Amino acid sequence: MMDKKKILIRMDSDLHESIRKWAEEDFRSVNGQIEFLLDNALKAKGRK
Repeated sequence: MMDKKKILIRMDSDLHESIRKWAEEDFRSVNGQIEFLLDNALKAKGRK
């Protein structure tokens, strides 16, 4: 099993709501959506 780190993130409420709606459409949690977006960004930049 992958070791996961807990982090606290602060974001604008409008940004959170946009991510929440997107996550719902993709059948993910907000946390899962943020992790998905960060992972894709790292891959796109060749850092993963």
